[in-house]
Amino acid sequence: MNLPDFGEVLQAADRIRGEAVRTPLIYARAASEKLKRPVYVKPECLQRTGSFKFRGAFNCISQITAAEAPGGVVAVSSGNHAQGVAAAAKIFGLSAKIVMPQPRRLKVRSPLGRRSLLLTVPPMIATPSWRRSPKKSGGSLCPPMTTPGSLPGRGPWGWKSPMMLKPPGLKSPLCSRLLVVAGWWQVSGWRSPSGAKIYAVEPEGFDDTKRSLAAGERLSNTQLSGSICDAILTPIPGELTFALNQNQLADVLIVSDVQAGQAVAHCFKSLKLVVEPGGAVAMAAVLQGQVPTGDGAIIVVLSGGNVDEGMFAELVRG
Repeated sequence: MNLPDFGEVLQAADRIRGEAVRTPLIYARAASEKLKRPVYVKPECLQRTGSFKFRGAFNCISQITAAEAPGGVVAVSSGNHAQGVAAAAKIFGLSAKIVMPQPRRLKVRSPLGRRSLLLTVPPMIATPSWRRSPKKSGGSLCPPMTTPGSLPGRGPWGWKSPMMLKPPGLKSPLCSRLLVVAGWWQVSGWRSPSGAKIYAVEPEGFDDTKRSLAAGERLSNTQLSGSICDAILTPIPGELTFALNQNQLADVLIVSDVQAGQAVAHCFKSLKLVVEPGGAVAMAAVLQGQVPTGDGAIIVVLSGGNVDEGMFAELVRG
């Protein structure tokens, strides 16, 4: 198995420069006071199309030509990757066919562009559908987490920022600090010389990564829906991502839907940021005190902000 290396992350950083937003690192005062240690958030909810997925999609599509894919690009997604693919395809003048496992109200309504075609299918047939689609349409497949083209594009959100290595107000770099992110697919693109310990977070009942790491082999979830954290529900860890994460994850933390909802409300009330439940699970784990104790800084990645307005209002009201 050929795993992406750090050199490919550097190349991806060059490709996405000027297109991806260089999101800031923000001091989270309320969370810092609660934990009595510095907490910073990396708000990828402010990224182009509302999530970090644009980075990987742009890196993947930038390496595809119209001649290689006369039918454009094809992707399967619950919404965030779909918008990233559609936006990147538009930049390169390619059409995009998006296969969505089931309708996500805000994500379906969000503009995918005039050159994008949206197909919604039942969850259980989404995977075979997107595997057949490229062959039928002459399109090139751009999956969110299973190809070397997508993975390196995720890495530059962290290592490229000096603030990630040395947060403002700290005397030392991020060495031996903690990085908490949402989901194994996001961790898999991380390549950092900082030496930070990395923790992934999964929703309760959808802990395929935690169980897989404990077993030493990829294990699947028994269900594909049933959590408000829809953006990070996966059937099974990807082959490439699992191999990468076996070597770099310190642990996988688990949060409930209630805790994720509380984190959404916290981010809005204390940081004035709109974050979707699946994008807020890292903050949920931190607020619940699941990270190891210590006085080092914690970096929390808020990975997406594409949340349905009705759900968001309900969660914020509590």
